Amino acid sequence: MKKLVVFILFLPLYSFVFAQPAKSYNKPSDFDSTISRGINQIYNIDFAGAEITFKGLIANYPVKPQGRFFLAMIDWWKILMDPDKESYDDIFFQKLEDVIYQCDGILDKDPDNVDALFFKGGSIGFRGRLRAFRDSWIKAADDGRLALPIVEHAYKIDPKNIDVLLGFGIYDYYAAVIPDQFPLVRPLMIFFPPGDKKKGIEELTNVALHGKYAKYESRYFLMTLNFSYDDNPFKAEEWAKMLTNDFPNNPIFERWRGRIAAKSGDYFDANEIFKDVLYKADKSFYGYNNYNAKREAAYYIGYQFRLSNKLDSAKILFEMCVKYSQQIDKSETSGFQINSYLYLGMIADELGSRNEAVAYYKKLLDLKEYGNSHSLAEGYLKTPYHR
Repeated sequence: MKKLVVFILFLPLYSFVFAQPAKSYNKPSDFDSTISRGINQIYNIDFAGAEITFKGLIANYPVKPQGRFFLAMIDWWKILMDPDKESYDDIFFQKLEDVIYQCDGILDKDPDNVDALFFKGGSIGFRGRLRAFRDSWIKAADDGRLALPIVEHAYKIDPKNIDVLLGFGIYDYYAAVIPDQFPLVRPLMIFFPPGDKKKGIEELTNVALHGKYAKYESRYFLMTLNFSYDDNPFKAEEWAKMLTNDFPNNPIFERWRGRIAAKSGDYFDANEIFKDVLYKADKSFYGYNNYNAKREAAYYIGYQFRLSNKLDSAKILFEMCVKYSQQIDKSETSGFQINSYLYLGMIADELGSRNEAVAYYKKLLDLKEYGNSHSLAEGYLKTPYHR
């Protein structure tokens, strides 16, 4: 519930991710094109290229905060690539503080400076997002308290900015959906404005189709909300394909497309996508060669092998999934690991290795319940699994 509350608190701050003042829309410039190029480099996971781009922007426009802000966003995406590692946290916080310091200097002279408001608010918002990510709830909530008035002030000054609708669209959607999904949160929503799911979808779609800098972020949210809340994997796939077509080597987008294919029942497509993930992991593509990416890929490829009755191959992949899960699952056993043990037991039964199957089923009973894993294990201990 704490995570949900903090998430709701920070929803409007997503409007800062790649938003720009409306005045830039009518007068494209080298400054705008440089920012667009750098943003695309971030999404393409070309962090070295993005760093060159934004350092050049800082050198050419030292009084503007955009270069420093987007330089920090490179570290944010490095964190997203492997969220279990905290090695980028300190440098990310420091870069955000540099942006806030610069923006404060601008606002001391010009309190209505839209650039300074946007990127000060954005920096505070991202600082809070990482603090919430690391379970530092009080500091995260305090960042939300500091940033929200800046959001409101900036929007009043610049209400024509399409990209700003991203934050409002996310808020309208989730403020309407989350209380129904999580009733414990409902009493807390009296402290927040009411949501409007339909309006939120319209706002997000507007940004996804017509936004300048925030369209990719909006497509990302439309993809995830259709997958997680609206249970519409086919609509989610439309947005996923847009993202992976534009950024084919972005591991976050590609993995989402794979799990969406699996949820829609297209295990062949999911298998092909996750084979590509494992291939890129083997070739050390940035963001692919980590346990999270390889575990997910091994699981879905193993699942497809099992469906097609290639049991020896499925066994190898599920064993890989268990191995990677044991490296990742520190405080709690994941569904990946539990399901893999279940499938390994079933495969062992199918291959006639009853003692091995029994060992897997007993292992399942030592782990937490996931779905109906315990009842299945108990049943297969009594009667061997067969198709």
